[in-house]
Amino acid sequence: MAMPTTVSGGPSYAPASAPGHTPGQPDEPVAPAPRRTRRGFGLIGPRRQRHELPPEQFDALALPIGDDGVVIGVGARDQPAVLGLHRPTPFNVVLVGGLWTAQVIGLRAVATGARVTVETGRQQMWASLAQAANGGYQSMTLHDVGRVPPQGPSIGSPVLVIRDAGMRPPRGRVTSAPWQSVLTLLPYLSPVAPRLMENADLVGVQRVSPEEAAQVGRIMGLPSTDVESLSTLPDGVTLWCDRQSRLYVATHPTDIESGLLGGARRMD
Repeated sequence: MAMPTTVSGGPSYAPASAPGHTPGQPDEPVAPAPRRTRRGFGLIGPRRQRHELPPEQFDALALPIGDDGVVIGVGARDQPAVLGLHRPTPFNVVLVGGLWTAQVIGLRAVATGARVTVETGRQQMWASLAQAANGGYQSMTLHDVGRVPPQGPSIGSPVLVIRDAGMRPPRGRVTSAPWQSVLTLLPYLSPVAPRLMENADLVGVQRVSPEEAAQVGRIMGLPSTDVESLSTLPDGVTLWCDRQSRLYVATHPTDIESGLLGGARRMD
C-alpha cells in the first residue's frame, strides 16, 4: 500500500471533502479495502502482461555465445586462439605439420567432451596417448587406414576424425558431417595436397621449405611476407588460414601434455 509523501517547505493540499463530511472536523480513519486471497496461494500479486512470443519469432531466440571450441594456443597479443571443431555443418581441416600438433589438438578435443577417432597407419605413435585420454571411456579410438566405422555424431556427442594416413591419404570412408569434423594431417606437401587444401574450410601450415611455402602461397593466396615466414617458423607455431583471414598461433603444452608428448616439435 502506497504511503503519503510529504515535501518539506511546500504548500499543503487538503483532500476534497467526502459526502457527509463536515469541513473542520477531524478526519475519520479510512480502513483499507480488503485484498482478495487465494486459498493456498496467499495474496494476489500485481498484474503484468504475459511473456509471450509468436511462433514466427522463435528463430530470433538465441544465446549470445562467443568463440567456443578447442583452444589450440595463443595468437596475436597473446589472445587465446580457438578452433571451432564442433559445428552443425561439415568442417574439413588440413594441417601441414607435425604429429605433435595434431595430437595436442586431439587431446584437447577430448577435454571438451568430443569423441576423437584416429585413422592411422602408425598406431604405435598414438597408443599411449589414447590410453591416457580414455580414462575408462572410449574417448579416443584408433583404427587402421580405411577401417573407420560410422561414428554416429550428434550435438551431444560431437566427433573429431584425425586422418594420419601419410603423404597420400586415400579417400576416407568416413567424411565430415554435421557435428563431425575431419582433420587431415600431411607431414609435407604432396601431389594430393593442393586438392585437399583447396577443398578445406581451414588450413594450418607449419614450417616448410621455401619451395613448399611458395606453393602454399599460390594455393591459399598468401601475401609475400607470409610466404617468406613459412620457412622460418619455430616449432609449435602454425599459420592457420582460409581465403579471407590468417592467424599465427603458438601452441604451448601444459604440464600434462608435456609429460605425455614432450615438447613442441615439427619433426616426428
